[in-house]
Amino acid sequence: MDAAELKAVQTPLKESYREDASRALVTLRAGGSIDSQSIACKVETGKALAVAGLHPATGGSGSELCSGDMLLEALVACAGVTLKAVATALEFRLLDARIEAEGDLDFRGTLGVARDVPVGFRAIRLSFDLDTDEPQERIDTLLKLTERYCVVFQTLNSRPELSVMASCHRPAARM
Repeated sequence: MDAAELKAVQTPLKESYREDASRALVTLRAGGSIDSQSIACKVETGKALAVAGLHPATGGSGSELCSGDMLLEALVACAGVTLKAVATALEFRLLDARIEAEGDLDFRGTLGVARDVPVGFRAIRLSFDLDTDEPQERIDTLLKLTERYCVVFQTLNSRPELSVMASCHRPAARM
């Protein structure tokens, strides 16, 4: 896809959203169910079924996906797609790119070993290795716009409102 094709696809969407902002509001969903045999969750990815389990640092076997790894993978995926879309729109000469994310966790928080240690990532670093002959000014613009429009990066960066709810389904009484 080149810049003209991208613009042709996105222009009517942008116009529609300007006319009626409610058209731009989309609710994305993810779902899964617990595994009855192990400490794992089967996550429906839309394309396949992924099984997430405990990280080896918390007692997992390492054979299932770690949800922390999946979070970083989602960040890499979103940043990569955004980078490519922005490069295309800017007609930026990008021969290749490698995107990596790494995050620091202290599992004492996750396992409740130390109450003063937070649960979750302490820091996440996103890096790009670009194969391009573009000047630094254009590289800086590419990265600035990629950061600005990457949904996962901005979600992590802005701390969205979160909520948790549960519904219970009890088995029928046996006679």
